[in-house]
Amino acid sequence: MNILLIGSGAREHALAAKIAASPLCDHLFIAPGNPGTAECGTNLACDPKDHGAIVALCKERAIDLAVIGPEAPLVAGIVDDLENAGIAAFGPSRAAAQIEGSKVFTKELCRDAGIPTAAFGRFTEAAAAKAHLAKLSPPMVIKADGLAAGKGVVIANTLGEAEATIDDMLGGRFGTSSAEIVIEEFLEGEEASLFALCDGTSALPFGTAQDHKRAFDGDEGPNTGGMGAFSPAVVLDDPMVEKVLDRIVKPTLATLEKRGSPFRGFLYAGLMITREGPKLIEYNCRFGDPECQVVMPRLVTDLVTAMLAARDGMLGKFSLRFSPKKCVGVVLATKGYPGEFARGSVIQGIEAASRIEGVTVFQAGTKHHGASLVADGGRVLTIVGQGESFAEAHRRAYAGVAAIDWPGGFHRNDIGERALARSVSMSARSGEEQEPDLNPR
Repeated sequence: MNILLIGSGAREHALAAKIAASPLCDHLFIAPGNPGTAECGTNLACDPKDHGAIVALCKERAIDLAVIGPEAPLVAGIVDDLENAGIAAFGPSRAAAQIEGSKVFTKELCRDAGIPTAAFGRFTEAAAAKAHLAKLSPPMVIKADGLAAGKGVVIANTLGEAEATIDDMLGGRFGTSSAEIVIEEFLEGEEASLFALCDGTSALPFGTAQDHKRAFDGDEGPNTGGMGAFSPAVVLDDPMVEKVLDRIVKPTLATLEKRGSPFRGFLYAGLMITREGPKLIEYNCRFGDPECQVVMPRLVTDLVTAMLAARDGMLGKFSLRFSPKKCVGVVLATKGYPGEFARGSVIQGIEAASRIEGVTVFQAGTKHHGASLVADGGRVLTIVGQGESFAEAHRRAYAGVAAIDWPGGFHRNDIGERALARSVSMSARSGEEQEPDLNPR
């Protein structure tokens, strides 16, 4: 098969590595890709926002399957456009992708289907939104309805901050994406993510992960697109995964199918594990980043076969297998991210890091400048360590980080420590030998 992968981030690098390894893949093209994906296939200069150009590219290269990585093309209906042109595509339709494209859509779907989630209100006028705040106690969660590049969610710790956020969003901060906002109650518990491979009616769990959103150690600083992750999620054991599937994922699929917009593709359920059980924070209509980078290395089943089974509605007769190994992924970002940052700083040491046993380097915001690899974005690399235990995966990940020579970047030093602490606690309770703390920093 000739396969086209759309996207350019570290998520797409992780997907590209798995797709290229499939015996079904004769040639992999990536549009536009990055220097890392170029090691897995052929990068093609094509804007994912230009659906006509993507369709033309698929016809020119005789593409048998198009795989869409990021959310924006999915929400804009690229799967519909590809399928209407006779090109097989993996991902949800425009109608189904509303599950990420509109917070209001998802919250009302949860209400209609009885899916546990935070209580909410939807608003287009600042006065009504501020009046609603009187019903809540800080912190309050305020979300732009539409896509906002991962910056459309604010946890306001004071009434003044909440009111300022309402004015900012409804005042046009994110354009049409924040013409309507959602205000939610704050959920307490531990966050985790569950991924499901869906064919419209059936869903198979496709790994779990926990990520670190804040920029700095100790969960301090501004929210980011994700500064690291580990897999599997320590708070999502098999019984909890079944609860999430039964109470959240399956009712969602059934509701979407009943509405005539069945969901096919990767469904990302962002969860809060509360005292009352799992509750949905948000849905994404694609794989997460950096979660994809720590889940994909654990996948044993052929990824292309799995995606074809989902597209063709065959998951009821399909099974998935993952390695029991653990993964810890550390994101290296350009200094200043998620605010203003400079581009063009030279990155060295990727080859040295990749030679370390159990270490994989996924590239995102990079480009070649002459003979040098330079930073060209906010989140630039994800260094993933894999091991038999979280301690081993953690040690390997940070050994990989230490091998990178990039003065223009920064990273968190505590990625995966929750998993380490949980592993030690569980070992102590069971009387087993405890995993050592191998944090080198």
